[in-house]
Amino acid sequence: MNRREELALSLAEVRERIAKACAAAGRSPDEVELLAVTKTFPAEDVAILSDLGLTAFAENRDQEASRKTAEFAELRPGAPATWHMVGSLQRNKARSVLRWADRIDTVDSVRLADAVAKAATEPTEVLLQVSIDGDVARGGHPIGDLPRLADHVARSGELIFRGVMTVAPLGMSPQQAFAALYEAVTRLRVDHPDATVISAGMSGDLEDAIAHGSTCVRVGTALLGSRRLASP
Repeated sequence: MNRREELALSLAEVRERIAKACAAAGRSPDEVELLAVTKTFPAEDVAILSDLGLTAFAENRDQEASRKTAEFAELRPGAPATWHMVGSLQRNKARSVLRWADRIDTVDSVRLADAVAKAATEPTEVLLQVSIDGDVARGGHPIGDLPRLADHVARSGELIFRGVMTVAPLGMSPQQAFAALYEAVTRLRVDHPDATVISAGMSGDLEDAIAHGSTCVRVGTALLGSRRLASP
């Protein structure tokens, strides 16, 4: 089986999982975006996924993503693609990341939001990364303080507040984590009705996330296989 056949099979399996999870939750598969996490994989894989109909891709390292997005543009000139930053972002890297990222999914502090806003040359879409268990050492803004950060981002003329992102923490079931996130987002939407994105669920727990309102699942391993060694 060649690489195109491998990816086509994996993509079909992931889409089937999404469809079944949506059916179980009484939702339409059209409500859930598949975001392909292509970190550590070559631009050639992104090109194949593009040929197979995917348009949303995620990276977590600026240097690798900068190179890969340029290579993809050469491989598939004009192909529709949106690129998401899903890794931890240092404030001094904001300007560099904005050269390739269409949306930053990991804004987790007022200081980072301000750095992104300062670096932006046009209105930039962002998600707020939420820490469900409060362990901000692993990234994310404490869920209890989410409204304050949301209000700050929404007041920025350079940022477009699209919603939230989280990773189910260790020591908590995905069901508990995603239910807590959905409750927080429901309250948040009272003041921010346009914050419709809930990016939650990955290869191992996307079904639980969809059952609790996820509108975007971030899939890497189930789609592309085991991670390769990271680029230097």
